Amino acid sequence: MLYSLARPLLFSLAPERAHEVSLSLLNKAHKLGISQQKITAKPVTCMGIEFPNPVGLAAGLDKNGAYIDALAGLGFGFVEIGTITPRPQAGNPKPRIFRLPEAKAIINRMGFNNDGVDQLIENVKAAKFKGILGINIGKNADTPVEDATSDYLICLEKVYNYASYVTVNISSPNTKNLRSLQSGHALTELLETLKKRQLELAEQHQHYVPLVLKVAPDLTQLDIKFIASQLLQFKIDGLIVTNTTLSRDGVENLAHADEAGGLSGAPVFEKSTACLSAFAKYLNKKVALIGVGGILAGEQAVAKQQAGADLVQIYTGFIYSGPDLIKDCVEAMTVV
Repeated sequence: MLYSLARPLLFSLAPERAHEVSLSLLNKAHKLGISQQKITAKPVTCMGIEFPNPVGLAAGLDKNGAYIDALAGLGFGFVEIGTITPRPQAGNPKPRIFRLPEAKAIINRMGFNNDGVDQLIENVKAAKFKGILGINIGKNADTPVEDATSDYLICLEKVYNYASYVTVNISSPNTKNLRSLQSGHALTELLETLKKRQLELAEQHQHYVPLVLKVAPDLTQLDIKFIASQLLQFKIDGLIVTNTTLSRDGVENLAHADEAGGLSGAPVFEKSTACLSAFAKYLNKKVALIGVGGILAGEQAVAKQQAGADLVQIYTGFIYSGPDLIKDCVEAMTVV
């Protein structure tokens, strides 16, 4: 596709600038009707939703839901936007994205930069897309972690009627203490409160919107077992495995490898897939699993599926390979 020609030019720009330019160009191409990609239908029913194919876009690329139509036109089976917070915030100081092309990896420390949940809703309302839309929610950086549940509740209540499913992001390494919500009483309180509110909202709107948790790959087996038990106890609908890693395995001595932030791309594949496999064992098909982390070719999407994923998502592989990766993954995956 044209992306192979455009990539060298985009990679000559600073990563965050390239991100902005790419989305702007994609939006223009979409409006001209020259970016659409036809993907063979491979319907998958998951969380009570029929997905046209099992390959989705992970959260983070379109934080504010400003490019939903353009991204959906590339053939994704579903698009996840966010992470969004109750109030707008600038995120961490720039530069905050670093490419490691030798490893097909990226390090980012964006810090939930976004325009706030109200603006995201306006963008969703303006989009023409009628497909499967996930909305990923988080907490503001200046909200104390002990009060995090209130931020998640605000976002859940506001996005509920606009989302096909809602993802609770407690796994970004770039918001101080956020990952502490993955353990102990903090996780129990969060899931119990959000599940209760989800059921109330389902009754209020006469429409059930699945609740999904997103976790980090930097978990011990005890962590995984505990999180799995909480998912089952509170009947959480899905789990996204995984976010970025704090590990630098596989990128040692590369330029930018010592930058703070989460590492994504090829080096996280094995760690995230092992995490997925462990969760699959404990959850025993009672919670939908979405595999993400290091998918750069169809064979890796298949490996996620074999490890227990019902669906997969791509992000860094999409940056390196472009829209062809979507087709490659869909064609490689089997639908049972």
